[in-house]
Amino acid sequence: MEDPVLQLVELDAQRWPTVDPFLNAVHHVDVYPAANEAMGPDAPLAGRDIGADFAGIDGWRMYHGATVPGFPAHPHRGFETVTYVRSGLIDHADSLGATARYGRGDVQWLTAGRGIQHAEMFPLLDRNAPNRVELFQIWVNLPASRKLVEPSFTIFAERDLPRVVVGGESGTAPATVTVIAGAYLDTEPLAPPPDSWAADPASDLSIWHVVLAAGATVTLPPARNRDTVRTLYVFDHGSLDVHGHPDRIDHDTAVAVHPELPVELHSDEGTEVLVLAGVPIGEPVASYGPFVMNTREEIASTIDEYQRTRFGGWPWPDDDPVHPPDRGRFARHADGRVEDLETGSTTPH
Repeated sequence: MEDPVLQLVELDAQRWPTVDPFLNAVHHVDVYPAANEAMGPDAPLAGRDIGADFAGIDGWRMYHGATVPGFPAHPHRGFETVTYVRSGLIDHADSLGATARYGRGDVQWLTAGRGIQHAEMFPLLDRNAPNRVELFQIWVNLPASRKLVEPSFTIFAERDLPRVVVGGESGTAPATVTVIAGAYLDTEPLAPPPDSWAADPASDLSIWHVVLAAGATVTLPPARNRDTVRTLYVFDHGSLDVHGHPDRIDHDTAVAVHPELPVELHSDEGTEVLVLAGVPIGEPVASYGPFVMNTREEIASTIDEYQRTRFGGWPWPDDDPVHPPDRGRFARHADGRVEDLETGSTTPH
């Protein structure tokens, strides 16, 4: 049996190493205290660097928020963000006029393209118990031909995400694959934004979330392109057996695997794996904070344009807008269409 493992890399607690076409992958886990009346943490903020609190004191961060944790209005250009929320909620607002409250398994896919501003705030709703927020934010690069496309906002409701369950019959332990991008065997994903790199079949871009119960086994099929780079991020407690590899792989490990081989995964204790895969774009990358272009000259031009235009401005009265505590999960799209993420109903503009 040929060993599919090419490399093992130890992960730090939050920011993970990535390979082209992925620019960034951050795993946010914050266990906030009970909420106050303003949907922030009911706890003293003294000793925190408010406006830039990333220290993780007591197991949670305010990030750039002052009252509600999160990221007030900020710009992006030249790439995409895919935000997959495991627990908790995000209140979104952007310069297209879209707004949302999403989470608890939902996915937001934002193609920044030629430029967008958005805010991502984490409202805390439980005033009697801790508020856990867990999410992945993945940055996907765009090729030069798509860096200046029209920006777009897309939501995938948890109830609509395709899932594949392997095992679970006759006493076998189940493994569940949630398909965010890229087909898994015959299970197709929801359609990505039209100008996304994932919309090009040549990208072979995949984002899968694999949950293995204790004793479960699942086999990932070979990639569809021999040039695909595939990385498995083992992030939950428990170790992983990758077939053909002599050692078990502990959690908090990135595993680069051969794209042309099937990869059998097994866990005695149970664990979770995030799979990121795609064909490298292979172009120069010039980045400056929230801007990702191909040259330093393009970065300078982007900064100048943002200072002059604010990428169309900000249509909201606050930089850190949040919805009322009793507002359910929803998405109001830029065309005025309102989608109820809990029921699936849609109200046209």
